[in-house]
Amino acid sequence: MDVNAAALSEALSSLAGRGGPVLVILLGLSVLALTLVLLKLYQFARLRLWSRAWLEPVLAAVGVGEAERAITLAEASPNPTARVVVAAVRAKIDPGLSETGVREEVERVAIRELGALEANLRGLETIGTLAPLLGLLGTVLGMIRAFMRLEEAGSRVDPALLSGGIWEALLTTAVGLAVAIPTMAMLAWLESQIDRLRRAMGDAATQVLNASRLTSPAGPGPAPAPSDRRTSALAREPQHAL
Repeated sequence: MDVNAAALSEALSSLAGRGGPVLVILLGLSVLALTLVLLKLYQFARLRLWSRAWLEPVLAAVGVGEAERAITLAEASPNPTARVVVAAVRAKIDPGLSETGVREEVERVAIRELGALEANLRGLETIGTLAPLLGLLGTVLGMIRAFMRLEEAGSRVDPALLSGGIWEALLTTAVGLAVAIPTMAMLAWLESQIDRLRRAMGDAATQVLNASRLTSPAGPGPAPAPSDRRTSALAREPQHAL
């Protein structure tokens, strides 16, 4: 194990020596990108982002007007949609809230939950954008060094000197693309999961707000929102947070 670790360390040192400081930066960005992806996957798994089993009994309780039971069932789930459903039920049965107030309360909770999910996505986007540019910068700097060595060689030009300098220069471009491609692919997948959840939030909130039996214990609550109206937060494009 120690021999393998030493060999790996030596190989990385040799690679960094050939690619220069730009390559070291790219290797650091690759580690950071991997860390961010693993953190997001852990967050999604902890929140049971793909679970929908909890929603059916909650909506069934809403359909028969059992607000407290619906809230209790929803609060038992860590899914962000459950927080939006709880907010929608509580706002729906609050006699002090108008229809506009109900929508604003649901929107506030949705913005908070989606914002937590979108945290660190901007970092992944930045890495995916900068990595190929840094690779190109490393290639340009490497080509400059290669031609400077050719100039120093004068009339004793060795073709191997030029070819060696070129492949070392192109190394940073290859590494930059190798970092950027999987990073952007994972970013697109993570964003698609958040968009899917955003639609689920909108659908669940609409069903709660349109429930005719769900009223305040003190009397009829605010008029339900039209079925084709969802909170604007659930239809927005994702706003990444660092």
